[in-house]
Amino acid sequence: MKLVIPTIEYESEIQAYRQEFLTEGGGMDGCGSLRRQERISDWIKEVEDYLRKETCPPDMVTATQFIYIREDDNKMVGAIQVRHYLNEYLERFAGHIGYCVRPSERRKGYAARMLRDVLLECGKLGLDKVMVSCADSNEGSRRTILKNGGIYECTVHEPDMDINLERYWIVTSGQGSNNRV
Repeated sequence: MKLVIPTIEYESEIQAYRQEFLTEGGGMDGCGSLRRQERISDWIKEVEDYLRKETCPPDMVTATQFIYIREDDNKMVGAIQVRHYLNEYLERFAGHIGYCVRPSERRKGYAARMLRDVLLECGKLGLDKVMVSCADSNEGSRRTILKNGGIYECTVHEPDMDINLERYWIVTSGQGSNNRV
């Protein structure tokens, strides 16, 4: 498995990933605007824009978008986004990291591995600890966060989506045996 910053080289895989969500349903957390983008090249341009403060959209935060590629068949199994800092909304609700695994690849351990791998990238960005949240009804995401050393802080209600979100903190530096999948 490898984390990759999306490029046009992965266009067909990204499109297949997007289409599976559109067909099967479910949230596409950690994908930015991929659900709304008809052209993958537009999404990739947006991903590039988010990398630099000068090109990041106003009222948004810089972020690094990764896709999670299974190397033996080059299939995109997940997407994960790291927000470089928190604005008021992210600090209260969404956190530093959003992620999802395509419906056909769930329950195979990819989410936990993808989160583990991106924690190393967070350390490179200078993030000593990150906040990750999940819906209180999402047992799979909760387990993923806990497997990666998540420490529960509290549950908050996000009124716009009318959902309760559990907030967890994960230390990124010194990933020892307690923080490994």
